[in-house]
Amino acid sequence: MATLPYWRLSGFYLFYFALLGATAPFLALYFHHLGFSSARIGELVAIPMLMRCVAPNLWGWLGDYTGQRLLIVRLGALCTLLSFALIFVSQSYAWLALVMALHAFFWHAVLPQFEVITFAHLRDQPERYSQIRLWGSIGFILTVVILGRLFEWLSLDIYPVALIVVMAGIVLCSLWVPNAQPSSQGRAPTAGGFLKQLRSPGVLAFYACVALMQMSHGPYYTFLTLHLEDLGYSRGVIGLLWALGVVAEVLMFLAMRRILLTFSVRRVLMFSFALAALRWLLLGSFAEHLWVLLLAQVLHAATFGSFHASAMTFVQRSFGPGQQGQGQALYATLAGIGGAAGALYAGYSWNTLGPTITFSMASVAALAAAVIIATRLQEDRP
Repeated sequence: MATLPYWRLSGFYLFYFALLGATAPFLALYFHHLGFSSARIGELVAIPMLMRCVAPNLWGWLGDYTGQRLLIVRLGALCTLLSFALIFVSQSYAWLALVMALHAFFWHAVLPQFEVITFAHLRDQPERYSQIRLWGSIGFILTVVILGRLFEWLSLDIYPVALIVVMAGIVLCSLWVPNAQPSSQGRAPTAGGFLKQLRSPGVLAFYACVALMQMSHGPYYTFLTLHLEDLGYSRGVIGLLWALGVVAEVLMFLAMRRILLTFSVRRVLMFSFALAALRWLLLGSFAEHLWVLLLAQVLHAATFGSFHASAMTFVQRSFGPGQQGQGQALYATLAGIGGAAGALYAGYSWNTLGPTITFSMASVAALAAAVIIATRLQEDRP
């Protein structure tokens, strides 16, 4: 492990998730600033998630077929930057919808292939993944805090420029990362290909729960910032609250190596889904109380940190070297389907049903995932 390019891999995650930190809390706010209704905001936010249903599978198959995963990462990062720059041409609904779809087609090509490269570098120590991935969370934190303060001082009109700067960082970091291919050493041959592995016990149930988990995040990623503004919180405080959630995520990533060596993936996933159900109830019904809001944000350690690290471990264990790209792509696809469904239902229900019921529906989705994992996924030895 002395040759592990730790900082090169970590630097890429830092900038990649800095872009998520620039979009998740502020994209809906920017569309609101442009004057769009909540329904149109939900649709615009859902478009990149819908594109996530298509793009990762195409790029995942291409990565497994050609083995040129790093080339896909680099081209995807560059094309993301170039296509998003079209936002400066017009800010009409139709044009923004096009920009959201086009840049997302390339953006969603990047991460699944890079995850395969990361695990290829880690080889026989996949539990160290969280030690690298935590830098993505740090990038998210830095971006949320900086932009939260920046938008208090300056107009949201500078928002597209901020995103272009972060995208340029992703491009540069992709050029710094060395390539690696998944190794079949120590793994049994996988006969029957990707579809046979997909039909292994519990695998389809796992992917269904990925969709449910992301669907439950729909109100959170689409309307949390607007929800907290309506409750009287300032943009600077809201940025700090988003950052608090990711600080908790970072601490969880630091602990995940020991957790996954102690507890089964099944148990960690059940724990994550159950706490997600609690978190959405707190945000929907009690967010006006600061201490409850702080607790809800700390629970991000479970709803993303432990969930994502254990999910990546499950995918890595479930597919052979020749199917890793497709396994990661399917994860991204199901997450995209769930995320798009969540953004759409949140957009349509926010004004008609209100935040409490909207978040309660998210809680039901997370609870359903916990039940499915408990009943359909086989216990694995840590």
